Amino acid sequence: MTSPVETPHPVTGLDDVVHQRVRLGILTIAHEARRVEFGFLRTQLELTAGNLSQHLSVLEAAGLVEVEKGYAGKRGRTWITLTAAGDAALAEEIARLKQLIARVETTGGE
Repeated sequence: MTSPVETPHPVTGLDDVVHQRVRLGILTIAHEARRVEFGFLRTQLELTAGNLSQHLSVLEAAGLVEVEKGYAGKRGRTWITLTAAGDAALAEEIARLKQLIARVETTGGE
């Protein structure tokens, strides 16, 4: 007798790079804005510049965001843009989270 093929639990598909709270916030804001300034991200996510930089480095190394340095007038600025891979990773993460929510809602605790 063969056992039924079980689909993996949705949590197994969560991406550790994307799922971390701050990085999920960065990707979400970058998705909404298409191009976002470093200072805006820092303020919105209530982070230090160093902490935000570390998270951006992880996302950039994974190919999920592009970081562009330049100037606005005489002030140095850093802009973050979501890549196509970042957009796809965010969409996949959201889909997995929706699957988890659906499981919790259908099993209720009653």
